[in-house]
Amino acid sequence: MRIGIVCPYSWDVPGGVQYHIRDLAEHLIALGHHVSVLAPADDGTPLPPYAVSAGRAVPVPYNGSVARLNFGFLSAARVRRWLHDGGFDVIHIHEPTSPSLGLLACWAARGPIVATFHTSNPRSRAMIAAYPILQPALEKISARIAVSEYARRTLVEHLGGDAVVIPNGVDVGFFAAAEPKPQWQGDTIGFIGRIDEPRKGLQVLMRALPGIVAERPGARLLVAGRGDQREALEPLPAALHDRVEFLGMVSDEDKARLLRSVDLYVAPNLGGESFGIILVEAMSAGAAVLAADLDAFAQVLGQGSAGELFPNGDADALAAAAVRVLGDAARREELRTRASAHVRRFDWSVVAAEILSVYETVTAGAEAVRPAP
Repeated sequence: MRIGIVCPYSWDVPGGVQYHIRDLAEHLIALGHHVSVLAPADDGTPLPPYAVSAGRAVPVPYNGSVARLNFGFLSAARVRRWLHDGGFDVIHIHEPTSPSLGLLACWAARGPIVATFHTSNPRSRAMIAAYPILQPALEKISARIAVSEYARRTLVEHLGGDAVVIPNGVDVGFFAAAEPKPQWQGDTIGFIGRIDEPRKGLQVLMRALPGIVAERPGARLLVAGRGDQREALEPLPAALHDRVEFLGMVSDEDKARLLRSVDLYVAPNLGGESFGIILVEAMSAGAAVLAADLDAFAQVLGQGSAGELFPNGDADALAAAAVRVLGDAARREELRTRASAHVRRFDWSVVAAEILSVYETVTAGAEAVRPAP
């Protein structure tokens, strides 16, 4: 099958959606399919052989974060050229309602179109206001996928229609087989994310750290991600700054090794999450997980059966839960055992098969994708 995938966000500033698209493309290619990914990318950005640049992206506030998007007449021309040259049986657009390549592709294409909705935002006035503009594009979509029940709910409430829920995928074996680093072991807590993005909640974890160290004097926090380290340390007393180690951006291999090494992975996110791929990666690596009780996180963690939950934004509750889990080796082992079984649902061998089933449904008897006149 010839598959075109449209990525809305800049390839050179990776996030959950980009990783999902990358891993899906590579899994489909390994199965023998022809895949091309169209994505925004700055000049000089190294791209894998299956990726095509649609030009430079610009930062735009979106869903409580800053997304790097690509939109305009030049981008539209590149979308049409990619559609013309691709000869695709199906195109798979991610986030078709964002002002980026996905929406342009919806406008420009005719034929089988699958769309995946990642956003979970139950109070999006912008999406409601934009519906008359989005409707003609959305009506061209042949099948809709939502990455979680909460992304599906956002779609239903704001745009109408429905979607099949297929979660984000993870290469479970890759994380499970990672080799721990000795220097990252020993009463360690992990955090991975953009450290200067408030909704990722690092400030909550920083406020909880004094309470954790008071009960666990050897505890350390390992932080991986881009952002201002000095600003991140502001909520923490200066005497405890040496208990935090900033690793900066890490490779996929080091992310897996970090998750294999820490005693506890903490996700203190404050909102705006539709899934929680990092939780699945942490569980796949064998880390005990402690997460804010966001609806999406609770769903990923089996409502607390595969990981601990604490009240969103409550630093004291986070500290108490972290101390309890760090001090209870039997509880950590119980969480690892449950998580090991739970994550099989999210392995790419399962997720990609479900996505391919959607492709096969919309392409049966249909003509190939082509640019609209």
